[in-house]
Amino acid sequence: MRDVIFHILFVWYPYVCLSAFVFGSIIRFDREQYTWRAGSSQLLRRRQLTWGSNLFHVGILFLLLGHTVGLLTPEFFYTKVMTAQQKQMLAIIAGGIAGTMCFIGLTMLLHRRLLDSRIRQTSTYMDLAILIILWVQLSLGLITLPYSLSHETPVVMQTLAHWAQGILTVQPIDAKTLQGLDWPYLVHLVLGMTIFLVFPFSRLVHIWSAPVWYLGRRGYQVVRSRRPLSRPFDQPAE
Repeated sequence: MRDVIFHILFVWYPYVCLSAFVFGSIIRFDREQYTWRAGSSQLLRRRQLTWGSNLFHVGILFLLLGHTVGLLTPEFFYTKVMTAQQKQMLAIIAGGIAGTMCFIGLTMLLHRRLLDSRIRQTSTYMDLAILIILWVQLSLGLITLPYSLSHETPVVMQTLAHWAQGILTVQPIDAKTLQGLDWPYLVHLVLGMTIFLVFPFSRLVHIWSAPVWYLGRRGYQVVRSRRPLSRPFDQPAE
């Protein structure tokens, strides 16, 4: 029974989540473009939002980049510049710093949205659910750090990388190889895949529309007021 559960969670479930992630995003963009937004509440508790949002977004961007490079880079490629042990230590240090930043920022955002009645009234159930899921996921990621430090060899990191690369290349490894991992890693994997599953149904879709092109644009944005023009000086008053 244990083998069946692991096969479902770590061989079948990833493809269900990835399919929902891709096709769900396409369908939502095609059918519900007016909901394709983050739903800003910046007019309320703006200072707390600024600190929380900046810490969260900087941290989460580094974590996404680190997880992508760390899990999907083939071993023969990175061993040309560093050993597997050095890569694991780099991941622990960089992930710990970025994870702590992201955790602090997300905690501020969650506190703001839960305890301010005005913001809570403008929040949907999915807004709250996705923040809680991300908070739990970050907590699990930070919990794995002591486990990683206690491992003398990078075998866990290599196992996770082989699993992720196998899923991406449609050559999944035997799920039995994951049964020896500590529980925080397993729950972290399942919840991470679940985030991909609920992605198209949440405000996270605004990631697809991130205005990266702003970094290379020329000139300044022109903003014009929608208020009616004032009366010309030479026009007599009625």
